[in-house]
Amino acid sequence: MARINDVGGVEGFGPVDTADDSEPFHADWEARVFGLMNALRAQGVFNLNEFRDAIESMPPGEYLAASYYERWFAAIRTLLERKGVIEPGELDD
Repeated sequence: MARINDVGGVEGFGPVDTADDSEPFHADWEARVFGLMNALRAQGVFNLNEFRDAIESMPPGEYLAASYYERWFAAIRTLLERKGVIEPGELDD
């Protein structure tokens, strides 16, 4: 069963933007999410396969509406809740 992230060969998503974007982050919060993911992974809270699966398991509408780092943050929240590190809904605000 294909997940929403598997769009290989699917038409209707428009052209891929190949413009050279030398900035790794476009907002401070993106850098913090990047650092948070790496810190949690380094501490063994989750691994990269779990992280990837959490992103790919997002509901299709949420996945398509989210930016790259919004997907990362959603995956972090999902994994922290799933593993009992935080209570469900604790990061809703």
